Parts: sequence; C-alpha cells; structure tokens
Amino acid sequence: MAKSGKRLNSAYESFDRLADHGVSDAVKILLDSKTTKFDETVEVAINLGVDPRHADQMVRGVVSLPNGTGKTVTVAVFAKEDKAEEAKAAGAEYVGAEELAEQIQKGEIEFDRCIATPDMMAVVGRLGKVLGPKGLMPNPKLGTVTPNVGDAVKSVKGGEIEFRVEKAGIIHAGIGKTSFSQEALVENVNAFMGAIVKAKPSGSKGTYVKKATLTSTMGPGVRLDTSNLSG
Repeated sequence: MAKSGKRLNSAYESFDRLADHGVSDAVKILLDSKTTKFDETVEVAINLGVDPRHADQMVRGVVSLPNGTGKTVTVAVFAKEDKAEEAKAAGAEYVGAEELAEQIQKGEIEFDRCIATPDMMAVVGRLGKVLGPKGLMPNPKLGTVTPNVGDAVKSVKGGEIEFRVEKAGIIHAGIGKTSFSQEALVENVNAFMGAIVKAKPSGSKGTYVKKATLTSTMGPGVRLDTSNLSG
C-alpha cells in the first residue's frame, strides 16, 4: 500500500490536480503517469445534476466506443433454432432457451451482457431477480431485446457499452486500457461524453454535467474540462 501511495503522490505532483484539463491533455497526463506493468482500465466518472429517483431524470443508454473497451466481453443469448445459430455464428459464448435459464438460475455461468429475441422474454422474465440486480436484464430500449441477435452480439463485442446513472447522480464506465494510444482514448472519451449529453433527460434542471474525472486502475484522477459540453 505504501508503494501505491507514493506512486500516486508522485503522479499528482506532475500536474495541477485542481485544474480542469482538456480531454487530450488529461489522457496524456494519465498515460505519462503510468508506472505499473499491467494493462490498466481507463475510466470516466461523471457527476450529473439529476436525481434518478425521479423517472424524468433517469439517464440510461448505450454508446459504441470507436476503439472498443479493450475488454473481452462474454455474451449470453436467449434464442431458438435459426436465431440461436445466428447468435453462435456472431460469437456468443452461451446460447439457449430454458436450459440456459436453468444454468443462470443455478449460478453455473458468468457473463457480461445478455441479449434475447422478443419471443424468449417469457423465459427471461423469470430470471428478473437474478439478472436485474446485476444490470443484465435485456431491454428493448438498449437494443438487447431484438430479433437481430447476430448484429446485437457483434455490437456488444465490438465496443458497445451500456451506461446508467447511479443514485448519487454519478455515471462511470470503462472506456479503454492504458495500452491504447492517446488518440484512441481521446476518441472513446469524446464518444462517451457525447452520449451522456445526448441522453440529457427532460427533468434535468440547472447544470447537467457538473464534474467529470478521468482515471485508471492505479492512476490519479484527472479533472476534465466540461465547459464546452452543452448541459
């Protein structure tokens, strides 16, 4: 822990931690301060001026990161016959119907995203208590309840991520790895921030994007300049 503390203190001394930085500068600071040997996850955390307890202030959606997340995404798909074959061909790790539901119910398999064809929602609905708390329940608004399961699997594996505001009005997401180039991370940050602004709910009053921070698994938190974001 002492080493970790020293490393962070050293990183914070290399830039003005109280200033707001442009995305490109913030990414450079983060990459320049990396001292670990493993490939760290780069995250964005955003404080929004919303109270998600009110339905008209909920912020939720999906965004395709142009350079992916750098993470291997495991996908489960509820589908039958031709649609099941389509999902397998697109690279889904787990595909099935009632038998897949049984495996999930028993906690036998782990996955990052769940997709279903509309006709399978009666089966999926029984898993609400298992999938709901993990944020894995398929949702037509997020494109995870769809007849086009092949395209959905490819999108998810190609860098599409879901976002949802938490109780305190905070959204955070992994948007890449420290092995990415500065340019690739900048593009991903801008895509994510743009999606958050587009998802501004009707009930949001006052300043929408209050604060944003870029960080990595073991790196410092670098404040982002949000003044050019409408909201």
